[in-house]
Amino acid sequence: MKARTEKIREIAKRLLQEGKVDVVIGYARGTSPMREQPFFARTPEQADQLIWSSFCVGNTAKPLIQAARAGERVGVVAQGCASRNVVGLIVEKQVDRDKVVVIGVPCLGMVDFRKVEAQIARSEGRRVETVEEDGEELVVRGRGFEKRLKRKELLRDNCFTCQHRNPVLADELAAEPTAETGGGDIDKVAAPWEKLPAADRWARFRKTFTDCIRCYACRDACPLCYCKTCFVDDARPQWLGKTQDMTDITSFHLMRAFHCAGRCTDCGACESACPQGITMRRLTSKIEKDIRELYGYSAGMDVQATPPMASFRPDDSDDFIKQGGEA
Repeated sequence: MKARTEKIREIAKRLLQEGKVDVVIGYARGTSPMREQPFFARTPEQADQLIWSSFCVGNTAKPLIQAARAGERVGVVAQGCASRNVVGLIVEKQVDRDKVVVIGVPCLGMVDFRKVEAQIARSEGRRVETVEEDGEELVVRGRGFEKRLKRKELLRDNCFTCQHRNPVLADELAAEPTAETGGGDIDKVAAPWEKLPAADRWARFRKTFTDCIRCYACRDACPLCYCKTCFVDDARPQWLGKTQDMTDITSFHLMRAFHCAGRCTDCGACESACPQGITMRRLTSKIEKDIRELYGYSAGMDVQATPPMASFRPDDSDDFIKQGGEA
């Protein structure tokens, strides 16, 4: 990770010094351990604050939208999933390709801070004060304890099933390409719900989202949610209420998920941002799987591609239509 950090800083400084970009968007140390945060480096000196670690989980394509709308020339640090979102934003004409320099980072997978906290028994009063990366291990320290944990066992769930760890779009690379996949079966994420009868599937869905507090962290972290006025906040018409009633909760998550259909890269930013630890990928991964199987399409792989939900072909599958009035 140290070598990646040094290379990112080197590239960022050069781009800023040569005036090729106005800002480089990457990551900096957070105020708490394991909470790296988005960072805007606008000078070569500020580039020294850019880092790369196992906790760079926020998708940098999200703040890219803000900079692009301001008309800035942007350098953006992006691993596989984030680079696919950059492609998606270019396809949807939210970002001008000529004004973006992608600093690609082949990704080794990101660590789930919740899994680390579970390993050090937070319930017993232990508090993580520092985390250092030592090869394939994390050295976790706090008052009165030090523990070594295997990094691979603590990866975020979506990193186990990642299909594109290397950037699909990169103007410069901060490291040599790595193994393309995380090794897991992405279809197994959706499989538990697929096999259930409709009534049981609905019950499982409701149970998964029972703890939702409607904070909208998932929406605010998602690079696909760039509307200036979200459907949740629209008053005329008012699409749904903002209560804790399960009807409002499930309606919000279903509508947002379908807005992401054919666009989601399974980056996991929504799950990482959720303060309740809701496994909402059980929903988005099912839709991603359907789009892939029905249309042979994976989001963010080609700047020239047209997303299936933005086009129509006479030979599109219509198997979902029931005959004879059946529901």
